Amino acid sequence: KFVGEVKRCEELERILAYLVQEINRADIPLPEGETSPPAPPLKQVLEMQEQLQKLEVELREVTKNKEKLRKNLLELIEYTHMLRVTKTFVKRNVEVLTCSFLLLTQSDNSLLSIDYSLSLLSHRFVSGLINQGKVEAFEKMLWRVCKGYTIVTYAELDEPLEDPETGEVIKWYVFLISFWGEQIGHKVKKICDCVFWSRWTCDYLYTVLHKTEDYLRQVLCKAAESVYSHVIQVKKMKAIYHMLNMCSFDVTNKCLIAEVWCPEADLHDLRRALEQGSRESGATIPSFMNTIPTKETPPTLIRTNKFTEGFQNIVDAYGVGSYREVNPALFTIITFPFLFAVMFGDFGHGFVMFLFALLLVLNENHPRLNQSQEIMRMFFNGRYILLLMGLFSVYTGLIYNDCFSKSVNLFGSGWNVSAMYSSSHAPLDPSVPGVFQGPYPLGIDPIWNLATNRLTFLNSFKMKMSVILGIIHMTFGVILGIFNHLHFRKKFNIYLVSVPELLFMLCIFGYLIFMIVYKWLVYSAETSRVAPSILIEFINMFLFPASETNGLYSGQEHVQRLLLVVTALSVPVLFLGKPLFLLWLHNGRSCFGVSRSGYTLIRKDSEEEVSLLGSQDIEEGNNRMEDGCREMTCEEFNFGEILMTQVIHSIEYCLGCISNTASYLRLWALSLAHAQLSDVLWTMLVRVGLRVDTTYGVLLLLPVIALFAVLTIFILLIMEGLSAFLHAIRLHWVEFQNKFYVGAGTKFVPFSFRLLSSKFSDDVA
Repeated sequence: KFVGEVKRCEELERILAYLVQEINRADIPLPEGETSPPAPPLKQVLEMQEQLQKLEVELREVTKNKEKLRKNLLELIEYTHMLRVTKTFVKRNVEVLTCSFLLLTQSDNSLLSIDYSLSLLSHRFVSGLINQGKVEAFEKMLWRVCKGYTIVTYAELDEPLEDPETGEVIKWYVFLISFWGEQIGHKVKKICDCVFWSRWTCDYLYTVLHKTEDYLRQVLCKAAESVYSHVIQVKKMKAIYHMLNMCSFDVTNKCLIAEVWCPEADLHDLRRALEQGSRESGATIPSFMNTIPTKETPPTLIRTNKFTEGFQNIVDAYGVGSYREVNPALFTIITFPFLFAVMFGDFGHGFVMFLFALLLVLNENHPRLNQSQEIMRMFFNGRYILLLMGLFSVYTGLIYNDCFSKSVNLFGSGWNVSAMYSSSHAPLDPSVPGVFQGPYPLGIDPIWNLATNRLTFLNSFKMKMSVILGIIHMTFGVILGIFNHLHFRKKFNIYLVSVPELLFMLCIFGYLIFMIVYKWLVYSAETSRVAPSILIEFINMFLFPASETNGLYSGQEHVQRLLLVVTALSVPVLFLGKPLFLLWLHNGRSCFGVSRSGYTLIRKDSEEEVSLLGSQDIEEGNNRMEDGCREMTCEEFNFGEILMTQVIHSIEYCLGCISNTASYLRLWALSLAHAQLSDVLWTMLVRVGLRVDTTYGVLLLLPVIALFAVLTIFILLIMEGLSAFLHAIRLHWVEFQNKFYVGAGTKFVPFSFRLLSSKFSDDVA
């Protein structure tokens, strides 16, 4: 309906893109205003179109004349150089011909000598300039076409000249082709370009060209003053007409009707904007707004700020949440940087990352950061994510007691190795009396950095910690699914899906956490050698060994069998509970805890709207549950499809509990890899520099520290940080969000001029 207006805007965009291209070519700065000009009225649009069209015609004509003058000037310059160089060629050939003529006239056969000398005098020349890259191909073509009856001589010009076609400054060669006969001459002339004669002199062309360039620059400078506002205005007009094309006309074709989604909190602003638009446009009939009932699922709008936007983008990359579904971004703000820090735990590296992110946060209003390159813009957009990741890495680094792979003794060690024996590296044995005097106040004791069994101790600690964090993270995801079922009034999913999932998770893997914590609390250093292995006890839980084993506590066998019975009973409920219950509802039984997964109407002031909605869609009143049952039974019911879907979901969950728990071991693996890489860099660089004698130690230490800093930034901060970042994303998407988050919604994208790009590079592209 507004096709002509959209085409007009596209034509204006084309003209403006041409203007921006010419302005950039002339190296004229493009001013970008801070204020955004409003969309112009129709009368102003027509005036703008007329001015831009005249300006385009004038620019194209002046540019064409300038290029033509420039080409003529270059040809004259080339001709001058060619005449200067070929003068020596011709002079040399004339001397050779004169000598040949004198020698031949002194011979006995005077008649033949005169004929031969006359043939030499009929010798012809063709000269010109050729690009350096085309010399070889030019020679081959002359040889093949003229059968070798030509002599080609080259000479390089002293100064490079500009190529009239590409504008590049390149080297040129003057060539002189000697040939005999008219037929060969025609072939040579077809291959070569003849010399261009001009009636103007170079000085005159220089003057005309300079005046033309000055005039062109004046025109472009004047156009550059208003090109920014014109670009923004045309973009706004085009966006408005695109939105108007989505509207529909009424029966009289005089009124536009638009059906849009609007948040309830913004209804007052929308109504006020319509009134203001009608008043400023001078419309005789004001614009008005009515809310209409609908069964369609609304789009999802999640309001964010500059702090939460980055975390919401991580969640949206997995999938936009359904309407009023639990949003994982709120919890991702804490869990994402924490899981990253578990894999990246180092006080020094985390502090460097924190300082870098803090620098971006403090200078976030700097215009150069917003207009930086793509990689730097990615860091800038995720500055608050980097800030929290660095802060949490400082915390986990204090827990691991790692600072650039070295431990820091802040509170004094709680170990006394002199009670065992004196050695630079000793296996710490807390069972020896007097060795272990008490726990370190914060994190791991620094004495473990000198122990030979350091890696064994840290591996055991980090592996168990990863399992505990992973099971807690997944269990929290299952619990969040309960809030989804409560909100959408599907309580049967709580009893038939969420509760069996929790029982399956806690009776197996929750019991594993219990055994780890119980062993930590009950068994001391003196009794650690007789403590049973948690892995063996966990395996025996499923194998039922015939021989009795020393368990962690009395009655362990009975507790484990009870947990296995509960797990075995939860599996068939998880597989068949929901499909059988839906079949029972389909057969007309009364339902409990079911209601339509709806959303409140904006208003119900009109009786007509209530009647259009229908009794089954009314979500208020005493018959809410019966309406939910009626809606479910009215839909097409396919028991086989529902059963197959639930079976697939149950199998995926049961197997996923095992694989996802093992997947959280990446927390241990990446933390170990990061610590070992830090230790390797320290050992190979800094330790070598510190062990050099004092004479040359200072001179060697400076480049060693510089190399250590560069490798630390590029390998440990960037590469290892990116690896931990990707693994943290995977743990949230696969292991956490699939327990409760569907992510099958549609993002609410409002019509806003702020979404329009104001960069000149986008227009040229």
